[in-house]
Amino acid sequence: MTKGGGVLVADDDTDIRDLVAFKLENAGYAVVAVADGDEALRQVRAQRPEVAVLDVMMPGLSGLDVLREIRADENLRATKVLVLTARSRDVDVDAGFSTGADDYLTKPFSPRELVHRVGLLLGRS
Repeated sequence: MTKGGGVLVADDDTDIRDLVAFKLENAGYAVVAVADGDEALRQVRAQRPEVAVLDVMMPGLSGLDVLREIRADENLRATKVLVLTARSRDVDVDAGFSTGADDYLTKPFSPRELVHRVGLLLGRS
């Protein structure tokens, strides 16, 4: 049994992508995991996940580019976006939120905290 409309995970680091997907799947979420921004945007448009977990620095479109596209598309605006990145400076966090992120988590991160925050975004935690 899954907890709903699914979660897209986009990160070019295989270990992080696999860890995030594993933890979210164990928490009951249906997960689609991709390695770059271009595929992330394709999957957001095709799958319409409830939440997208986006790394900032990826090949092709960056996570912030994908976020801009999500916020610009009226059919996708309801998608919640959690930015998961190593960029932790105030200017980076501000850029994430000003671009439209619903939450921002820096690496290294607690997998438990990530699952909790996804639940909060979905009103399920």
